[in-house]
Amino acid sequence: MFIEYNNKEFHTSKDLALSVIGGKWKIPIIYHLLQSGVLRLSQFEKLLPEINQRMLIRQLRELEEDKVIERIIYPVVPPKVEYKLSNIGKKLDKVVYAICDWGDDFFKEIVK
Repeated sequence: MFIEYNNKEFHTSKDLALSVIGGKWKIPIIYHLLQSGVLRLSQFEKLLPEINQRMLIRQLRELEEDKVIERIIYPVVPPKVEYKLSNIGKKLDKVVYAICDWGDDFFKEIVK
């Protein structure tokens, strides 16, 4: 069985899910949105200082395209843009927190 999504084919829904949230920055972006609710680009830059702005915007756009986050644009000058999790994005809470818990356990193991 093949699943076609965004002009890509996936063998299973698990492959699709890993494609949507995979990568170095997507889980941290989702984590911070779970913690804060709504964030602006400048806030992401402070929370994730190691990511450059171009990559951050790219990751946000991919998450928006995959309907994990929503971008809210306010018609003011200068433009104000905020990001929040969509309903399907909020369902990632258990996954993201489980990864964080695993990271804590992993860190404890390697420090021994």
